[in-house]
Amino acid sequence: MNREHFWPITALTLIVFGVTYTLYHLGSLAIVEKCPPFVMLVVILALAFDFTNGIHDAANSIATIVSTRVLTPLQAVVWAATFNFVAAWVFSTHVAMTVGKGIVDTEIVDTNVVLSALLGAVLWNLITWHLGLPTSSSHALIGGLAGSAITKAGIGAVVLLGIAKVAIFIVLAPVIGVLLGLVFGLGMTTLFHRARPARVNSLFRRGQLLSAALYSLGHGTNDAQKTMGIIALLLFTNHLLPGNEKEFTDIPFWIVLVCHTAMGLGTLIGGWRIVKTMGSKIVRLNPFGGFCAESAAAATLFVTAAAGIPVSTTHTITGSIIGYGAMRRLSAVRWGVAGNIVVAWVLTIPVAGSIGAAVYFVVSRL
Repeated sequence: MNREHFWPITALTLIVFGVTYTLYHLGSLAIVEKCPPFVMLVVILALAFDFTNGIHDAANSIATIVSTRVLTPLQAVVWAATFNFVAAWVFSTHVAMTVGKGIVDTEIVDTNVVLSALLGAVLWNLITWHLGLPTSSSHALIGGLAGSAITKAGIGAVVLLGIAKVAIFIVLAPVIGVLLGLVFGLGMTTLFHRARPARVNSLFRRGQLLSAALYSLGHGTNDAQKTMGIIALLLFTNHLLPGNEKEFTDIPFWIVLVCHTAMGLGTLIGGWRIVKTMGSKIVRLNPFGGFCAESAAAATLFVTAAAGIPVSTTHTITGSIIGYGAMRRLSAVRWGVAGNIVVAWVLTIPVAGSIGAAVYFVVSRL
């Protein structure tokens, strides 16, 4: 077998296995038989959101490794999809618990609230995907959930501490990415400043396979967990998931598995418009820079996932790329493109929230 084709074929085999195993596992669950058709439809919509998240956000995982020509687009997409899926067995569900219990009051949530949140997020994802803007699917989902909950029960429906945590990390996640991008860039430059350029390029072409895999693991656990939390919240409010009087206490592994599978499949479809923006319009990267940016972003995502903080993987990798570019020289960063992306970030939660609110207003009157 051609070495160039070995990893893509291996990765595709893993994804096919995951899909087959997930479908088999779901077929044996009693919950599928008990679930009302409307609730099942909303679960499918949640997985569709996860799928579009894979298309929209996972392009972040492959943009740098494609732009540096370490992997072809097909190889990079399959590489990222594999590690999005493998993350199901690597991390806990702290982020999912935060989204499912820490954003809105679970006592006011019903199927219509979840449906409206998902539609708001999906519509914003499609709009920004069409425009080629790497906005946050995570914040779109949180905005949609908050907007629909407020429409139903007023501002008291929102858990202010949870929203504050998300809002703080809208700022902190890219800032941490910038700082770590600078640190990794300076550290690697210091270590290899005397090495021959050809040797450095060869070494970091291999190293970027590792950094891209780590970033995809972080992306998989952080973003798939948002959908896990939404599905668990939906099933709990319909008395299909055990818990105490006010909230669920655990997330079954089948939910973890099906969410990671949906995201992995979405990644396989790819997001080529966003790849172009992330991989070349902000900063021109070589394998050395790609390794530094991806490693910085992965470190940020691992820490926030362990702390149960739902951050934007898009913000994180963008900040890391900017940090590395600024380390080289400030003029290396295309600040106009970066500014347009920041504007889209700021708009995500209020716009997705407004769409979620409007959808709830219509759905609740049907």
